Amino acid sequence: MSRDRIERRLRGIGQQLNALRTDLRVCEEQLVQVSEEADECRLRALVSETPLAEREYREVQRHADRLQRHRDEVAARVARLEADQDALLDRFTAT
Repeated sequence: MSRDRIERRLRGIGQQLNALRTDLRVCEEQLVQVSEEADECRLRALVSETPLAEREYREVQRHADRLQRHRDEVAARVARLEADQDALLDRFTAT
């Protein structure tokens, strides 16, 4: 692979990493808030023992679970792109 092509791929990966890292930071901030809300709903459901409180807790917890899965997927994509970037940098310095 030519140096020019490696440079283009490195720039593309760098842009993707910047976008994904921003998404990851946002996900982590949202996850903290939603998890706290889920904990509060869980306590309300335990104290009130009403079906409405239990349903609200389940909904908020499902949202927190989905957000956690999304955060994990984004983190995995960041890790894969960083590995690709490292491999390209190794090839770039070897040429």
